[in-house]
Amino acid sequence: MGATRVAIAGSSGSIGCQTLEVIDHEGPDRYEVTALAVGSSAEVVIEQARRCHPQLVVVTDPAARAIVASALPGTAVSGDLVDLVELADVVINGVVGFAGLDVTVSTLQMGRRLGLANKESLIAAGPVVQPLRATPGAELIPVDSEHCALHQALRSSHRFDDGHDEVQRLILTASGGPFRGRTLDELAEVSIDEALSHPTWSMGPKITIDSSTLINKGLEVIEAHELFGIGYDQIEVVVHPQSVVHSMVEFSDGSTIAQLSMPDMRLPIGYALGWPSRITTSFGRIDWSGLSRLDFEPPDTTTFRGLGLAYEAGRAGGAAPAWLSAANEVAVEAFLAGRLGWVDIVEVCERTLDDYDGQIPATVSDVITADAAARRVACQVVERVEHQ
Repeated sequence: MGATRVAIAGSSGSIGCQTLEVIDHEGPDRYEVTALAVGSSAEVVIEQARRCHPQLVVVTDPAARAIVASALPGTAVSGDLVDLVELADVVINGVVGFAGLDVTVSTLQMGRRLGLANKESLIAAGPVVQPLRATPGAELIPVDSEHCALHQALRSSHRFDDGHDEVQRLILTASGGPFRGRTLDELAEVSIDEALSHPTWSMGPKITIDSSTLINKGLEVIEAHELFGIGYDQIEVVVHPQSVVHSMVEFSDGSTIAQLSMPDMRLPIGYALGWPSRITTSFGRIDWSGLSRLDFEPPDTTTFRGLGLAYEAGRAGGAAPAWLSAANEVAVEAFLAGRLGWVDIVEVCERTLDDYDGQIPATVSDVITADAAARRVACQVVERVEHQ
């Protein structure tokens, strides 16, 4: 058997770069990078392509694409993200935000394995994506520490593939982010740099901000519902500041299975690449003799209202999760641009959801329409909050 062909969407981002690290450790006999895709990071993808020699490089920004095409004369260069799927056995979708939807849909439609780090596409388009998972050959493996942990723990149930009637609860852990223990008054003037300083994980800026508001954890609750078909009343969140226990599954007999590892995104990436086997490279081992304690506490849903807001959107169903995801993207972008305060992020999301029109998406086009509508409302809310 030859090397597994891997395409990486969002190769210049945190997930993309760490995927290349995993592949470097595993070696060319096991994995071949056949396609890379970026938005506008020309210099990064040029360096990556010269190192791993893909057949195709996708660059969605036209100006950056011209630079890449000139620098890589022997490599095919495209502007369409979907082009990379045909060249792969496994697609790692590390695109940030709603822009990753096309990769998710196309990978499943073509019957490939999808390593999904782009949670927004599943959250926004869950009702549309779900039927595609039945495509022959299609596999969806979460590239996310919490959902990867749940995926592993659920394998201990003999009903893993055909139902979850043995599952009592899914318990997602949260580090608490950089502002754990602080009040809303104390958070009124936090800086962008403070919000980007995560205590345990190395991630991209958008997801790091989402972690600081706990909206990320709320979106992960919706993602867990979509991935595993478990009701919202059976999905809980606990704060675990050490980030060693990544999630737990409690079964009907009262037993609980947890997945533990060092906080390193290369582990869930490797899990998706190697599925159903394990990769051979270890990215950190737990020193059990030096691990003196594991702490757990309930989340502060008064200070971090984004978590409860995500539960509300998930239970509302339809396009409500898409509206939340879109509003959050707009708000985080405005915060990182210095237009909003940190406490305004969730306020923008709340005000945007107040205008949710109740749409129930049935097609990708419906999801795109819902996303666009939510962004229009969110941009208007940002303008009002910015000038109030």
